[in-house]
Amino acid sequence: MKSDAENWLGGEGAIFLRRIGLRPGDRVMDFGCGVGHYTIPAAQAVGPAGHVYALDKDGRVLQQLGAKAQDLGLSNIEALQTAGELRINYPDEAFDVILAYDVLHYPERREPLFTEFRRVLKEEGFLSVYPKHRRGDHPLPSLGRMFLDDVIEEIGQAGFGPKRRFYERLLHDDSYNQGIVLNFSRRARSWR
Repeated sequence: MKSDAENWLGGEGAIFLRRIGLRPGDRVMDFGCGVGHYTIPAAQAVGPAGHVYALDKDGRVLQQLGAKAQDLGLSNIEALQTAGELRINYPDEAFDVILAYDVLHYPERREPLFTEFRRVLKEEGFLSVYPKHRRGDHPLPSLGRMFLDDVIEEIGQAGFGPKRRFYERLLHDDSYNQGIVLNFSRRARSWR
């Protein structure tokens, strides 16, 4: 019997990411990618015409991700080690989609990060956030004192508008759980 992580990386993750809006040919940034639980499915979802830029400050996990991508024959992933800064070294409007999954609880100040996300995101693109570890969902420092509405408001203050909300089964660490995923656009809207 396959593990949750094997099922996820074997195709279920790509199905999930297509459902939230990834399309063939998209340029995707997976910010704080870790070992690639979302990078691998994103690469599968965007196909060979697309490209996924996996950013993390931990070189060890990026090596694991590179080996896994090679084993799976995925050549559309570029793993990049960052210095842990909130500055993203890409030009304006470089990405169709930015994934910020299970990472918002790390920085104490997220405003500069959201400003950078907005800068590197294409006008018609979207930011997809999995705000794990907020208040009411296994809280951790920084994000743990914030309710979901607080997270939405903070992202909105950086110039993003709500686009779509999903309540989905997705991978957290190596196991499935139900979680809320929020998509934001660079334009103000209401939730669909």
